Amino acid sequence: MKLLKDILLNVAIEQVVGSTSVEVEALSFDSRTVSKSTCFIAIRGEKANGHHFITKAIDSGASAIICDTLPEQLVSNVTYIRVDDTREALAHLSHNFYGQPSQKLQLVGVTGTNGKTTVSSLLFQLFKDLGFSVGLISTVVIKINDKDIPTNLTTPDSITINNTMSKMVEAGVDYCFMEVSSHGIDQKRALGLDFDAAIFTNLSHDHLDYHNSFEEYRNVKKRLFDQLKPQAVAITNIDDKNGRFMLQNTSANQLTYAIKSIADIKAKILEKNFDGLKLDLDGQEIWSSFLGEFNVYNLLAVYATALQFCTDKLQILQAITRLKPVAGRFQHMVSPHQNIHAIVDYAHTPDALQNVLKSINAIRTHNETLITVVGCGGNRDKSKRPKMGKIATQLSNKVIFTSDNPRFEDPDEIIADIETGVEPQNTSKYIAISNRAQAIKTACQQVQPNDIILIAGKGHETYQDTKGIKHDFDDREHILENFKLFKL
Repeated sequence: MKLLKDILLNVAIEQVVGSTSVEVEALSFDSRTVSKSTCFIAIRGEKANGHHFITKAIDSGASAIICDTLPEQLVSNVTYIRVDDTREALAHLSHNFYGQPSQKLQLVGVTGTNGKTTVSSLLFQLFKDLGFSVGLISTVVIKINDKDIPTNLTTPDSITINNTMSKMVEAGVDYCFMEVSSHGIDQKRALGLDFDAAIFTNLSHDHLDYHNSFEEYRNVKKRLFDQLKPQAVAITNIDDKNGRFMLQNTSANQLTYAIKSIADIKAKILEKNFDGLKLDLDGQEIWSSFLGEFNVYNLLAVYATALQFCTDKLQILQAITRLKPVAGRFQHMVSPHQNIHAIVDYAHTPDALQNVLKSINAIRTHNETLITVVGCGGNRDKSKRPKMGKIATQLSNKVIFTSDNPRFEDPDEIIADIETGVEPQNTSKYIAISNRAQAIKTACQQVQPNDIILIAGKGHETYQDTKGIKHDFDDREHILENFKLFKL
């Protein structure tokens, strides 16, 4: 339990009605979760306006209301705080209510279009291997050492973030690694957090259904670096043309990594096959079980970050050789009888799909057939669909366009959008099968010994989102079932 006045630090208050000495036992921006002595924060969301639920929150026991517009009728025993930005207020209130937990551990944020989950998850693996107590806030899961807490948001809300970090502090966590999405930054979910390091992976076409332009998307990402304290470190991939841009206004220390450019930390691919990569990483030869150039960038980001907190370079490199790929990220499976290579990857942007296909083509002999199964999500940025179709048919021998979380759109209409990007010379390469299970089965029916199947778009996901219902669906399970069915 806290007093309202004790959790208002950094909140830009415009008006107070009532006593700030009122007791607060919980925070909520969802009126359905309000109970006695809750501070209710009225958020204007995309689908609902929290100000419409103030009366319901008070009826459920709210002791304080944070809003940008005062209700016409005020209740005498309730305190009202009027602010200009309730999302910003929520971030500060959450940080204060849970005892400013990000200041009590080393917090590393990872942002970029691709690689956030892999980099944050590998950092969790690496630091755990090095003997530290660790926490992870990622798309796939929230973890406190060996305890898993499932999630489906890249950056959870401010209350969840700070509540989770307070539990990490209680558990003695030394380092927390956190994905920071553009949505999370724009909606100020990570505002007020005390980051000790921030990592930029790359930037490409994504989320333009949410952001008005690529420039806006890029500028939102940059805010994470602009807000870093001078003692923190900004780590960036300068092979990406936006890497330097992220550093322009940061007051933090700067560290760069690259494969192709002059940088503080470099890597070079010496050998590659479906078993892994031999690398020269910062002047030292190592072997990694990862595949693809894009994963070399991920390993560079992990290594560069580890060097900021651990002084034993050799120990870090040895730990990197023990890292295991993240589920659904270039996850490689081989059939037991016919040596069919199946790769499941989360690639759901044009850039990610191109990276995965280029990586496969760099490894394969080209005496085999590469079949790609890919779709695009519904109710998301439509402009990337033709690009996905063009890339898939350019870089594969055969392609099956299919459904991928159609949500409230018609899967066949989504596929029609994808098809518009296929170049005339590649139209004979693809077929369309909207049923994803049937598409994967068809790919397995078409393969010959040593062929390669890429199932792109869903990666680690274990569901198919159709008309608001999440049906069980795991690409990896379907591949393995078809291996058995066709004795591949």
